[in-house]
Amino acid sequence: MDTKLIDPTPFLGDRPLPSYRTPPHNIEAEQALLGAILVNNKAFEKVGEYLRPEHFFDPANARIFAAVHKMVDRGQVANPLTLKAYFEQDEDLAQIGGADYLARLAAAIVTVQNVEDYGRIIHDCYLRRSLIEVGEDMVNTAYQHDIDVAATDQIEEAEKRLFDLASTGDIKGDFIPFERALKAAIDSAEAAFKRSSHVTGVTSGLRDLDSKLGGLHPSDLLILAGRPSMGKTALATNIAFNAAKAYMTSGGKEGAAVGFFSLEMSAEQLAMRILADQAEVSGDKIRRGEIAASDFPKFVEASQYLSRVPFFVDDTPALSITAVRTRARRLKRTHNLGLVVVDYLQLLRGGGTSSRGEQNRVQEISEITRGLKAIAKELHVPVIALSQLSRSVENREDKRPQLSDLRESGSIEQDADVVMFVFREQYYLERAEPGRRPDESEEKYNDRYQRWQERLAQVHNTADVIIGKQRHGPVGTVRLFFDGNFTRFGDLDTTHHGGYDE
Repeated sequence: MDTKLIDPTPFLGDRPLPSYRTPPHNIEAEQALLGAILVNNKAFEKVGEYLRPEHFFDPANARIFAAVHKMVDRGQVANPLTLKAYFEQDEDLAQIGGADYLARLAAAIVTVQNVEDYGRIIHDCYLRRSLIEVGEDMVNTAYQHDIDVAATDQIEEAEKRLFDLASTGDIKGDFIPFERALKAAIDSAEAAFKRSSHVTGVTSGLRDLDSKLGGLHPSDLLILAGRPSMGKTALATNIAFNAAKAYMTSGGKEGAAVGFFSLEMSAEQLAMRILADQAEVSGDKIRRGEIAASDFPKFVEASQYLSRVPFFVDDTPALSITAVRTRARRLKRTHNLGLVVVDYLQLLRGGGTSSRGEQNRVQEISEITRGLKAIAKELHVPVIALSQLSRSVENREDKRPQLSDLRESGSIEQDADVVMFVFREQYYLERAEPGRRPDESEEKYNDRYQRWQERLAQVHNTADVIIGKQRHGPVGTVRLFFDGNFTRFGDLDTTHHGGYDE
């Protein structure tokens, strides 16, 4: 049978043959980098921190770099002679000259001064290839129409991969001179001196708490924990709103724009709490509709004021730590985010999709707390995360919480810069009204009942914030005023019995 080559012209006409796009790479930079390191192993120190074998486009160059990396780590000399035995039988290397390829790499180098530039070029090409891969996967996944995977899940997965790529792609981390860090510390102290609140961080709006903490410091992860009905959400809301209000009234000199992730309550419920506090109308009465016509002007006046406060609420349920990070970064870019609040930590999801067994859940909480700490450091803002306490508190005579009461306490306690507990003794005393014992005289019962009433009067409308851990300062207890009608925390006026100092 007579075979002839097929002429493509009738099929393509005057159109040129389609060109094939090769992924971004620079073989010359790879060869120059390897040659420089083979000539002088000290050159490896300039790129060894971030450059990996998988960053190379050519598989042979990747294997050479991996062997060099291993030998340098062992303290051995890596040069064409010491590496020759490793690559004499390497088939991929044989195609380009075998072990002699190593000698040619070293012989072609004139200077090792440009090693850092070569490393950056190789790493940049790798990032570009990774971006192409992410983009192609996004397109292919979107075309699949998998009924079990929503489009929003695909977006979150893509954002996670991009963020991971950005994190691993950061090659700028390095030692900084202490002089620069010292100057930043002095600038922070000077700024605190000039502020009316005299705190180095974001003000909580609570005098005694600011005094103990020095404000809410950028890059810190603060855990605010408590049993149900202790008021941890109310305290976090008060702190967040006080910070946002201070930011507005000071023109950005104090306080912070706030991002509040409310995974438990809806944005409407949270707004109702703040409105009740500002309008001084009981939230209980608002929910039951027991409000007077005279209360509506208060609502209008309060809402006009509140609408100007830089307080942003995200009430999406079951958010992943990846989504929190993405949305916080977006708010930082658009509204200069200065404080993040998460209510509450146990309702967040980790990045994985593993089943929630006890062991997996502990690992997931570890991932979440590390993620929250990473957000604080990356965005240079304080992050307040609320946390539930275990039921072991209820089984003790002394109900005051401690660090061991934190659920999955290992990772939470380890990653947090500050751990605070909200404790209201009034809550427990009201539910422990003494009854008369069968063999007790009336006189003894009355004496015991009177002591209970006296103790209840002492703790009425008060709350304790117990600072169980503070990486940069003292631990201890701060007493606050608490008004349950308006779910409001404030400074406790200790100079007058039952007084309240706004």
